[in-house]
Amino acid sequence: MAPRDPADSIHQAPSSSFTDHLTRHRPELLPSSRSLGPASNGSAAELAPQATTIVSLTYAGGVLMAGDRRATMGNMIASRHIKKVFPADHFSVLGIAGTAGLALDMIRLFQVELEHYEKIEGTPMSLDGKSNRLAAMVRSNLPLALQGLAVVPLFAGFDTQRRTGRLFSYDVTGGRYEEYEHHSVGSGSVFARGALKKLWQPNLDEEDAVRVAVESLYDAADDDSATGGPDMVRRLWPVVYVVNSAGNREIPERELQQLSRDLISRRTAAGLEA
Repeated sequence: MAPRDPADSIHQAPSSSFTDHLTRHRPELLPSSRSLGPASNGSAAELAPQATTIVSLTYAGGVLMAGDRRATMGNMIASRHIKKVFPADHFSVLGIAGTAGLALDMIRLFQVELEHYEKIEGTPMSLDGKSNRLAAMVRSNLPLALQGLAVVPLFAGFDTQRRTGRLFSYDVTGGRYEEYEHHSVGSGSVFARGALKKLWQPNLDEEDAVRVAVESLYDAADDDSATGGPDMVRRLWPVVYVVNSAGNREIPERELQQLSRDLISRRTAAGLEA
């Protein structure tokens, strides 16, 4: 008798969670099922590229998330082209700092999780439900986090019931925290948060919100070697998504290029050293 295809039992699953389905039938495919063996604390992190700074802020009518393009491995630049912010579904986006490979796997699994729920239940998951599902995924990665392979997400979306943009941060144990106004994670977050405190204002319009995000990432790159700033030579700019009542939208590179050039010209004219 031929072995039963696990995919055939999806429609019979009592849970609307794709992660639960995978746990029952192919647990070895889950990112959290990987084992590093007896690696010493911190040694694994030095062998894997690390994604760095992500910022998120609310504005009038929605929420925004942006990330720089650099990944590091120890004191080396592992990539200048990495993307750290992705759409989770039509009304939410996800950015992750930490171990890049595990983070990308978690993003893909979370995207499938939301799509699976909508197909089974016939309705999209609420924003609180999405943020709680992501917390469970982060919590399942705790054994690897204790070996130095931590994944720290930032989640933002438009709450279609409250009609407002909301954002959530997490710790490596899966702790979920709703943030208000703005937040940042990653190695350059302390500098990005300082910039956000100075630049963010209530009821920013979308254009000004994008400008604030780009400037806060620039300040992070100015003081944190693991965060990449605008790259004029390679024409690399931050990845920026806005989410509002119309859904999520990626800001075009031509707009980010102009914002970056204006920012650099303004600071060059000011001639400030620090």
